[in-house]
This record gives sequence, structure tokens and C-alpha cells, in this order.
Amino acid sequence: MRKLTYAEAGVDIHKENRSIDAMKAVLTTKRKGFGAPLTEIGHYAGLLDMGSFALAMTTDGVGSKVLIANAISKWDTVGIDCIAMNVNDLYAIGAEPIAFVDYLAVEKVDPERAAQIAIGLARGAEISNMTIVGGETASLPEIIRGFDLAGTAIGIVDKDKVVTGEKIQKGDVLVGVPSSGLHSNGYTLARRIVAESKYTYFDPMPGGKNSIGEELLTPTRIYPEIVELVKECDVHGLAHITGSGLLKLHRISSLGFEITDPLEPQPIFRFLQELGNVDEAEMYRTFNMGMGFVVVVAEEEVARACRIMGPGSRVVGTVVKEGLKAGSLTF
Repeated sequence: MRKLTYAEAGVDIHKENRSIDAMKAVLTTKRKGFGAPLTEIGHYAGLLDMGSFALAMTTDGVGSKVLIANAISKWDTVGIDCIAMNVNDLYAIGAEPIAFVDYLAVEKVDPERAAQIAIGLARGAEISNMTIVGGETASLPEIIRGFDLAGTAIGIVDKDKVVTGEKIQKGDVLVGVPSSGLHSNGYTLARRIVAESKYTYFDPMPGGKNSIGEELLTPTRIYPEIVELVKECDVHGLAHITGSGLLKLHRISSLGFEITDPLEPQPIFRFLQELGNVDEAEMYRTFNMGMGFVVVVAEEEVARACRIMGPGSRVVGTVVKEGLKAGSLTF
């Protein structure tokens, strides 16, 4: 049986990174004075100088997860994903979300689908204590097949509470925070695995109560606990584990990360891995593998950080001199 990979399914992480670098090389214009940028392009969120505080901005979408929603006509959770993928990036820099705008592009207008999408958006905004202040719906039959959902979030953070990773040092402890499943990343590979198997989205998830499609639509966890965390703890680094999996840790520090005791992935991950004959390293390069957030703190802050981040949060590793290692895997 051939081994499936994310790149073979159509998403090459390394090419994406080169594409981003090519754009960053051109996007060099910077505002001066009030509202000038405080961070370079490439962190989880951009920061603008507002005098006594910083304004944070991020933008993201749901991705190909929407194709599963279309396949089983269930759209009431993808709005949560849209909110989550944005606000979790705000949390990763220590900001508190305050407002959101959405962008819904459709092949053709469907009021029932739009109403279901709005249910998820409203729920995501409620969880993250944020207002949806506007948005845009565009009918684009020559461009879109089905629909695409994206958005932009803004947040605020005191300048002395901004978390960029610059305080990370060798010997710091990594606290892993559980995900709710695949979140909204790696779905090009996940969909290819199911498409090439004997299963459909309507089949029961082996050992579970939901169908495979419903399991794959489990909404992305939102992490509002981070707001309290940055107030109560000396946080050295925050990583939202999304597309490219554990490789996201390289975004917050040039130091290395050794994960000696990773969180247990939810059953959906092992189901996909076995079904698609996917290598362990490829799984950790593509998916969050049960860990949606990593908090980097000094050892004396571990107990407090785990308490604030809630059930299932625990030490998974340490900061080392260089490299990225998870168990026997080195990235």
C-alpha cells in the first residue's frame, strides 16, 4: 500500500514557505508615526503601535474543511473554525480579541447555508468574547465552487504583555494544551485519505458515535484561557499548532524544542494514519496530533500555567539548544 503525504495530496509546506518569503521581500512599506508596526511580517499576528497599547490583527479562513461540510450538508460549525483560526493567532501573541469581520464567497446564494454558517460565527464570537462588527458576502459563480469562508480579527494587548518568543531560553518548559481534533488544518490530506478508502463521510467512525464526516467537522478549539495566562504568568512563548504541525514551533524561536512526552492524539488521527498508511513524521508535520497550543514558561510557572489552561494541559518537553524532536522523531 502506498504511503500518502500532504505534498502528494496537493499541499507542499516548503513551497508555501518559499512563496511567503517571496511576498515578504516585496511588502516592505511601513507606516511611520502613530500606528507604525511593532512586529515583522511572519509572526502569528501583526502588531501596530497605538501609544499606550498595541493593536493586533490577523486573517485566516476555514480551508478545505468546508468541502466536508458541503458533502454532508452540515454548516453550523465551520463559523467556529473561522473565528478560532483567527483568534487563536491573536492569543499566540498575547492579545485579547475584540472584533471580527467575515468574508463569505459563494457560487450561488443559499440562505439556509448562510444561516447555519452564522450560527457557528456567533458561537465562536461568544466563546472568544468578541463582537462581529461586519462582513461581506460575494457571489462569484465564475471563481467559487460551493463556498469559502474567511475573516479578519483585531485584538488589543499591553505593550509589556506582548509575547513574541524573544524571552525563550534553553531549559524552559513546554506545556502542551489539548486540541479538539484536526481543527482546520491538513484537510487536503485527510480528504484524500477518505476518498481513496472504502469509507464515505456518512459511515460510522470506527469505535465512535459520530459519522466520519461529523468527526472531521469537530470545530476548532478556541483558547480564551490565554488571556488570563498572560496576565498571571511570565509567559516566554506561545505557539498555535496549525498547518505544518510541530514545525510551527520554529516560528517563535531559533532555539530547539524537544518533546519527550507528547499528548495523546484523538482517535481520528490514528484512524487517518492507518487508513492512509501515513508515516509518523508526516503526521506530526501535517496535523496538530492532539496538541493545539504550546505554552513556553520557566519551570516555576508550570503548575500555574497548567491550572489556567485547564484539563489535559501538562508538560510535554523542554527548550534545548537547537532542533525539533518529538519522541524518536527529529524535524
